[in-house]
This record gives sequence, structure tokens and C-alpha cells, in this order.
Amino acid sequence: MGAVSRSLAAEARRIFTDLGYDVTEAGEELRAERKWRTVHVTTDDPDAAPTHGNLRCFVARAQRAAEVRDRLLAVEPDYDWAVVSVAEDDYRVLHPGSDVLSAP
Repeated sequence: MGAVSRSLAAEARRIFTDLGYDVTEAGEELRAERKWRTVHVTTDDPDAAPTHGNLRCFVARAQRAAEVRDRLLAVEPDYDWAVVSVAEDDYRVLHPGSDVLSAP
């Protein structure tokens, strides 16, 4: 029997919940809140994602994450952003700079 993969939205919910955020659905995306911070979490392509909010996180499968990051770098949106690259039970965070953070 092969492994069953979760949807990207379910993966995003799990990751942000594990990081201590309160996660709620907000239309087509998730809203992750912790202390003063609200992160709008989406699985949409950068061109299709809403532009509201100051912090935005794009969740993508590992095969597409670098492409999503490159598209965001080219567009230079007016909000702070990161891309979460999801692979199996692991994830990495790709920031606008050259920094890549591994999951704890």
C-alpha cells in the first residue's frame, strides 16, 4: 500500500498549527494567527493569490516551490512573503533572500 499524501491546505494547517499558530479558514486560504502576527496562507499561484495583508505564505510541493519563489522575486509584491516547500512529512522555508530554513 502506497503512502497517502495530504492536500497542500491540510499540510499548511498542520505546519502552522505545529508552530503554535491558531489556524482558521478565510475563504480560499488559511489565516494563521499568533501573538500580534497574522499570516495569510495560500496554495494559489502568486498571480492568483489575493494581495491583502502584510505577511503571506505560499505553500507548494517541493517540485514547484523554487518556481513559486522565483515568480515572487520577479513580481516583487508589496507584502512580506515566504514559500513553504512541502515534501512527504518534511518542509523547508524559502525566503526572498538566499536563505533557506529547514524544518525543526
